[in-house]
Amino acid sequence: MSRSWSRVELGTRFRHAVGVKLALVLATLVLLLAAPSTPAAAPPTTPDQPFPQEVALRLNLPDGTAPECSLVDISPEGEPRFLVGGGWHTVREQQLVAVPALSASRPGEFVFPDDQGRAIRVDLPWNEVHQILRRGTQHWLATAKDPWVVVDGKASTVGWPSRWEVRQIALDADGSLWVASSAGLFRRTEGGFVPVPITDTAGRVWGADLRGVGFDAAQRLWVAGPAGVACRTGPNWVVYEGKDGLPYNDFTGIAAGPSGEVWFGTRRGAIRWDGSHWAYRQGLRWLPDDAIRSIAVDAKGHAWIGTARGPGAILRRPMTLAQKAELYETEVERYIKRTPFGYLSEVGLGAPGDRSKIIYSDSDNDGLWTSMYGAGECFAYAATRKPEFEKRARQAFEALRFLQKVTQGGPNSPPKGYVARTIRPIDWPNPNTGRLEDDRRTRADGDRLWKVYEPRWPKSADGQWYWKSDTSSDELDGHYFFYARYYDLVADEAEKERVREVVRDLTDHLVAHDFCLVDHDGTPTRWGVFGPKNINNDPSWWAERGLNSLSMLSYLAVAEHMTGDAKYAQAARELIDRHGYAANVMNPKTQSGFGSGNQSDDEMAFMCFYNLLSYTKETAWRSRWLFAFYAYAALELPEMNPFFNFAYAAHGIGASFSNPWGDFPIGPWEGWHEDSMATLRGFPLDRCDWGHHNSHRLDLVLLKPQNSSDLYEPRRAGRGHRVNGKVLPVEERHFGHWNTDPWRLDYGGGGRELASGAVFLLPYYMGLHHGFIGQEAPAPANPR
Repeated sequence: MSRSWSRVELGTRFRHAVGVKLALVLATLVLLLAAPSTPAAAPPTTPDQPFPQEVALRLNLPDGTAPECSLVDISPEGEPRFLVGGGWHTVREQQLVAVPALSASRPGEFVFPDDQGRAIRVDLPWNEVHQILRRGTQHWLATAKDPWVVVDGKASTVGWPSRWEVRQIALDADGSLWVASSAGLFRRTEGGFVPVPITDTAGRVWGADLRGVGFDAAQRLWVAGPAGVACRTGPNWVVYEGKDGLPYNDFTGIAAGPSGEVWFGTRRGAIRWDGSHWAYRQGLRWLPDDAIRSIAVDAKGHAWIGTARGPGAILRRPMTLAQKAELYETEVERYIKRTPFGYLSEVGLGAPGDRSKIIYSDSDNDGLWTSMYGAGECFAYAATRKPEFEKRARQAFEALRFLQKVTQGGPNSPPKGYVARTIRPIDWPNPNTGRLEDDRRTRADGDRLWKVYEPRWPKSADGQWYWKSDTSSDELDGHYFFYARYYDLVADEAEKERVREVVRDLTDHLVAHDFCLVDHDGTPTRWGVFGPKNINNDPSWWAERGLNSLSMLSYLAVAEHMTGDAKYAQAARELIDRHGYAANVMNPKTQSGFGSGNQSDDEMAFMCFYNLLSYTKETAWRSRWLFAFYAYAALELPEMNPFFNFAYAAHGIGASFSNPWGDFPIGPWEGWHEDSMATLRGFPLDRCDWGHHNSHRLDLVLLKPQNSSDLYEPRRAGRGHRVNGKVLPVEERHFGHWNTDPWRLDYGGGGRELASGAVFLLPYYMGLHHGFIGQEAPAPANPR
């Protein structure tokens, strides 16, 4: 981790020890120790230009074909061919098609195409050949026992010592043969095969058991083995190990790409080196099977991969962020939105990866996910003025407004202004069945404050819907975050009044009930408690003090901004002057270092900070709250979260903080913009919940508890980060929302759940609105 990060970590540990009352003193200490990047006068903007978007291609086998793919070959014309089940196949619209001209005519015959696509037949069993190399009219074949050269259709060995296993062969620019073998690296000369020593800069000598050899586009020599990867430039070797970012080392081969990139097959996934970063592609999101038998890269940079469960490919297609957003938007409209109101959550699939059957269900947080999606559409409309974004934002408003209206007038009606978590049609199974028993177990075994009451799902007044009660603070944070965006960026004057009504009713409800969200049973919901009686004086609520103070002050600031009613400012003033809420906000969530927080709380805090700093009139406290946001954002920086980074940057660029020791810059921390763009570009297009396994990797550091008494210590198993101090990239894990723990290493899932692309859309459109991302450049006109 960088020096400045570790100093902030020390500060947060100290803050944990001394408590909230010394938060401002800590703020000064952190400022004096830390070294944030110099704030820019204007936001950095990255043009939305095409980048190589990776797409996994699943190839369908002809009926009756055994799936095992032992060899991949790229023809001189760039066409991939796969040796599957003993016969050659090519690709036609994601379907493997047999090539009859390349079929063997008898047992013990290996058939392969020459540089003109004509069949060459040699007396070698097909299942022994694991590599083909071409150099003009000369062809080289590799088996485990020998390298073979084929001239005029005749195959002959070249004097290889048969006691050593051949793993891979390569040809240099001069046509010399190189062999990676069980005994090390060898080069063929006129006098025979000569061993080539591999010595790194530390003087360590690599020995036997090499698994791969190849030359990249610049004719640099690469070798791979259990010790790592080595590259020779001139007389020197550069060695890469886990500490250098190499993810894994059980190699099966090397393949070079056209732009200098190098791919490595392993028995547990594929690895790509692009000259500065290592990428790890593992699991069914990317591969038919992790054990890679053969890998080849074509002239477009597409990697074609053979495995025991069939062939596949990882394609690299030029794409802009705007094009990616359009694909996600289409999928949200087609598969994700639920009910005529268009609520968002995950959906089930009838079969892994198969979108032909969609299974809808509700979630605890439909209101939150719909709010965050809707806020993204508001940012998009403000940035582009395109009517489709206005339409989607309006639909989100109607959906969220209905969650307030549906709770009123029925047999179990809470006070006016209350919002439901979600709804489900009355013709679905009754969600109350068995729920009371579950609630009792939850309270007895896990959460002593858990509410036991019924019905948790009351019916609407018109009898058409079940609506879910016990609404939590994260739902409210989402509602207020969306309403503020819709009011400011989308709504016309008539709609603004409807937004005011919803926000006024909800905020009045909270103020009237001692700043709590009161359910139909007359008691506050489990997590809807924001009043000083609880969060300042009840030990059970001390952990929520900072976050819930932040939430309530942000709600009141939004309500005052929309309505102009001074009573909301007066309520905020009472909470600040009499109950210390302003100081509570300075420590929004007690943490003890990187990864010690809770991403659900983080997501809530960033939405509320964004709103509070946008609308508060508390000028004396605003700069301090901005510093609290700055310190919070520093702890989130390793997570490469574009939503978090953009939310802080929108307020922090060019900002400074003054205290008795001077003025200090508190601009966004170094790397925030680059990491955000890398995450947005890296999001896989396929949003199915394919599992990812990473805990076996070499490039990881397990996350250790920063405090021996840390309450979260039992949850730290299987958590960590890369050796560069950052969490795993989005390509190497799966999550549906930003509240998922990014420090986890392994992710389950079998492709039967489809998440929405809203997790991408919100930060992308937010970056577009604030100028962190440029508009997509128009396509050039077609020449006449």
